Amino acid sequence: MAASDGFPASFYGEPGVLGMLSNGISAFLVLLQNFNTAHSGKAPVGVENILAGVHLILIGGLCQLVAGLLSFRKYDHLSGTAFIGYAALWGSYGATRIYYGALSENPNMVSSVDQIMNNSSNIMMSNTSLNDSMKCYLCLSIEESAIAGLVPYILLSFLLAFCSATVNYIMPFVFGAITATLIFEAVALAADSWALVVSGVLELLILIFTIYGSAALLIKGLTQRLAMKGFGTPLFNVLLLGTPNSGKAQSGGQEKKKNTKYAEPMALGFFCDSIAPFIFAFYSFGYMKSFGLGVAWVSIISVAQLFSSYYAHLRQDCYHTTKFGFHTTYWLIKAWDEFVVSVLIVEDSKVVSGRQAMLGDWFFVVAALVLFVGSLNMDVLELIHNLLFVLLTVSTVPQIPLQGYYIFFGVACSLFTAVSIYGTFTRLINTIAEKSLIPVGPQPVSSEQLSRALRCRSKQGDQDVLPQTDQTSDALFYLSNGVAALSALHSRSMSMNPSLLHLTIPWLLISGAIIQAYVSRLQVTGGGRFGSVISSIYVVVWATWTWFRFAGNQLQLSTEADYGFTAGAIAFLVINAFLILIAAYRNLVLLFLTTLMEVVLVCFLLSTLHKLPYELEIAMLALVSLVCIYGTFASLINCIFSQRVLPMGPPLIKGKMNSEISLELPCPVVNSRLSSGLLKIAGLLEEGGVCGIPTDTVYALAASCKNPQAIEKIYNIKDRPAEKPICICISSVEQLVAAKPPFSPLLWEFMRNVYPGGISCIVSKGDWLLQLGVGAAYDRVGTRDSIMIRVPDHTVTCHLCDITGPLAITSANPSGEPDSTHHSMVINRLGNKIQGVLCDGDSNEVVASTVVNCLRIDEGIISILREGCVPAAKVQQIFDRVKSTMPGRSALSVSL
Repeated sequence: MAASDGFPASFYGEPGVLGMLSNGISAFLVLLQNFNTAHSGKAPVGVENILAGVHLILIGGLCQLVAGLLSFRKYDHLSGTAFIGYAALWGSYGATRIYYGALSENPNMVSSVDQIMNNSSNIMMSNTSLNDSMKCYLCLSIEESAIAGLVPYILLSFLLAFCSATVNYIMPFVFGAITATLIFEAVALAADSWALVVSGVLELLILIFTIYGSAALLIKGLTQRLAMKGFGTPLFNVLLLGTPNSGKAQSGGQEKKKNTKYAEPMALGFFCDSIAPFIFAFYSFGYMKSFGLGVAWVSIISVAQLFSSYYAHLRQDCYHTTKFGFHTTYWLIKAWDEFVVSVLIVEDSKVVSGRQAMLGDWFFVVAALVLFVGSLNMDVLELIHNLLFVLLTVSTVPQIPLQGYYIFFGVACSLFTAVSIYGTFTRLINTIAEKSLIPVGPQPVSSEQLSRALRCRSKQGDQDVLPQTDQTSDALFYLSNGVAALSALHSRSMSMNPSLLHLTIPWLLISGAIIQAYVSRLQVTGGGRFGSVISSIYVVVWATWTWFRFAGNQLQLSTEADYGFTAGAIAFLVINAFLILIAAYRNLVLLFLTTLMEVVLVCFLLSTLHKLPYELEIAMLALVSLVCIYGTFASLINCIFSQRVLPMGPPLIKGKMNSEISLELPCPVVNSRLSSGLLKIAGLLEEGGVCGIPTDTVYALAASCKNPQAIEKIYNIKDRPAEKPICICISSVEQLVAAKPPFSPLLWEFMRNVYPGGISCIVSKGDWLLQLGVGAAYDRVGTRDSIMIRVPDHTVTCHLCDITGPLAITSANPSGEPDSTHHSMVINRLGNKIQGVLCDGDSNEVVASTVVNCLRIDEGIISILREGCVPAAKVQQIFDRVKSTMPGRSALSVSL
């Protein structure tokens, strides 16, 4: 749908409206409860608290999460981080309200909790004592847990308020009011009810500020101008925060091509790494008596961190995909581990005996060292952060005596929290400014030095370049399987230890099933030939293993149920045989892993028949863990350098596959360097087909403007929203000149300076498009009043346009997924839906073109609707240079 000035609504959608309203409405809900409590002297109980908690989760949590995800897609670092962070806050606070309501509904059980906590001898929960189980579950330490969660949010909310002052002067008041509110909410939990009144007044301010901010953003989106003050003008210039050395580039050693399609998720990852360890520090130092509510706070913030890993994957950043996915795995496992210890197991001797038999923590230690090595070519801040995470994993090794375990863990969490908070601040400010204003330190080791130190290949293989997206999630795949395998390892003597069985369940279920299910989702979008087949099957394998080997003993499964698992184990053996065949097409490391898993599944089958040789199972699980450690290390390093630095082994049946692959391709594939190939694609386009073609940025889907039905196919192929228009591609500016559009001299001069290249210009529609050759597709490209024009700096694409006439193009990827940067990605993801692919190898960029609105250029205004491969600053420089050559144009400007 077009706006009044011809823009598609999708170009200027404002998720900030949803994000701000979610904060305002959530604050209003808490305000009502606070004022009622202060007035009546009675705190809300029962269903009232439960309903309030559900509303906070739905409105402040889920709605604001959507706003944060949309903000990341708009390349808005600050809003994406803030909205997802606050979504976790309101979700956690809603969970706290639900806990309050659940406890007040059972007053008799509350009194029994106090008896349990004061019983010096403690008790051990038995399988048959459900009443004791419920009583132990209610040992929640609600006030202490809520305060432990609120304090880090206070610090981070203050940082968000400060950082937002460099962008506009509405968000600082909203985030500042939230910060002050959190302070008095924490005081109200710890002291008297007077703080509730102050908190209520501040929540009223939040509501007022968010209503005004939402209205300002909504009007800005509808009119494409700043009708209400507050946005577009910062309280102070972010460049004022610069240090004397801030102009020096500080290499991250990771992304060699700028990716501006999605906002950088690093600040969100550090944000989440500040909350979880802070809560653990409070618990470790004895402030929280139970982790019953703490597990909810840590689990919710861990889910938020998983989104930072996901957006790193969309940015084709394998390092941060792995790092934040790894941290999420660690926080979730430790949270539920402590929940089991503090709520389900209350006897110290049982905790010690169960933990000492577990080995999963050692995999975390080694994996943390792998991440540390992988960050040697980044900045000092990243290196210190990873080094402290190594310390953190060492502090939770279960073989440490219980007397020093929690002190060591608490100190490590405190240090890690401090560095994470600083990292949140630096990543936010530096991404807003798009330069290193806050010091993060130099690159400890150059990329070349690290590559040479790690390289295990001959010179002949040094240039063996990898497709980046095929490797992004591989390290996390090996990591999740390694943790699961080492966690499942235990001896015969410990197989019936109830404490061990309780403690092992979260380790296996979270790493092997939950996180691996997330990895499976990443592999679906990665464009790999076999997608997520292996990871999806192993999700089921580890979930079934957990159910039978650990939860099964607790549930006292019958012999008949064991035979059901026997049938399942046989099915797994057959399926895994096919996975071995798939792995043979990939590399030797994956082949070794799937082969070892076949033996592990044999052990699982024998365990269902009660004939398990424990020694064989221990050996196989240990080997799986070793293979996964190497797979994690090699995949991560190879992906960071986009080369095969560490060997993974060649595909075992690569030769056979090459001879048959042409018969298996889902669509015709031709070489861009052959004239016959170009003519074949041109013929397919003329016949009404949709084809994948290379451009000067990323691969695109193309349809001839002579065939309107082909353009409609593109929407179905991509699942592209109908309101998103499609642009046209031509070979040169001279084609436009021949069509005689009524463009001003300024617009002509600007186009001659940006074409050909990675910039798309939006101009007014008119009958001149018919002269250009758009023909019957006039109503199906662009909007009612405007059209976006591309002139790519790519010989093949331009020659194709000369043959076919104007082409309707859009990026060759399913809507919302990463752009295709290699023809293999187009074939794998869309090959079954299109009529041909013009193969040209790796693309020149990792993101699409920069979109410039030129509809009001004669009024002195152009605006950047999407910053792509050409930076906005460069567009402004071109425009400034052009307008300086035009008489009477000194007042022209660029609106970003």
